[in-house]
Amino acid sequence: MTFAENSITIPVANNEEIRQLLGRFDQHVTLLERYFKVNIIPQGNAVIVEGKQEDTEKVAFLFRELLWLLQQGQVPTVPDVEYAIELIRTGQAERLRGLLSDIIYITPRGKKIKPKTIGQKGYLDAIRKNDIVFAIGPAGTGKTYLAMTMAVKALKERTVQRLVLTRPAVEAGENLGFLPGDLQDKVAPYLRPLYDALYDLLGIDVYHTYLEKGMIEIAPLAYMRGRTLDDAFIILDEAQNTTHEQMKMFLTRLGYGSRAVITGDITQVDLPRGSYSGLKQVQSILQKIPGIDFIYLTERDVVRHPLVQKIIRAYELHDQEQKRSDK
Repeated sequence: MTFAENSITIPVANNEEIRQLLGRFDQHVTLLERYFKVNIIPQGNAVIVEGKQEDTEKVAFLFRELLWLLQQGQVPTVPDVEYAIELIRTGQAERLRGLLSDIIYITPRGKKIKPKTIGQKGYLDAIRKNDIVFAIGPAGTGKTYLAMTMAVKALKERTVQRLVLTRPAVEAGENLGFLPGDLQDKVAPYLRPLYDALYDLLGIDVYHTYLEKGMIEIAPLAYMRGRTLDDAFIILDEAQNTTHEQMKMFLTRLGYGSRAVITGDITQVDLPRGSYSGLKQVQSILQKIPGIDFIYLTERDVVRHPLVQKIIRAYELHDQEQKRSDK
């Protein structure tokens, strides 16, 4: 089917730029033609977009933004284009460039880390502006990884002297003292996601160097009691599994020059029956204190396999129906 109502020509520098603009195997073209009534035609040093006027203008705008991104040395990916389409379709096109251009860190392998959704962008901005940030949302929204990235960035820029990373060790229902090995062996299964993120962000050699110098500390939440943490970037992960007392204990560890990010998913609490999640409770206790911010990520911020968004949404609908039937 052809749409000849309107035509816009977008100049492109060379064939390589066209290839990157259209995506590998024309993946970007396939996406755009699925959501907009347009035909996209590469022709010489240009890309022609033809179709209904409103749609051609939207697609031409998106291509210009992607060209700008290419000129900044960034190659747009399929997730970039998918989210850009969503922003344009929901009337938020003006937010696109700020999102795509916010590179917060480059890993030793050259991977550029940046927010992939508006929710993630708001999360990063909150960390920049506040000393304590709570990030609450489902799995796959980047809560932990982005916090770790900001922590490593702060360490490298010497705005903090060390990273302190902690989790409540409750998932398996076992007492750490009865597990085999030394402290690192005991807590490793619980803290694996934190190790994996650090390996990716620093490289294994740099990670071990920082660990030996005491610049990185990874420990279960129980080992935080009685301490004061100065000049540190502190991350409490899986905070939905803290009790009221544990959350209060953790938050009062914060010393001078320190910042904290607390992440968790309040729909996946693993505490014993009868225990109330400290992450759920803290929202009503600290919501109005300046310098503390609560960021709520949703299934729209999930950046894993596309099916994960649908799975999370299906579970939410199921839970809502269950609550209605229980009344």
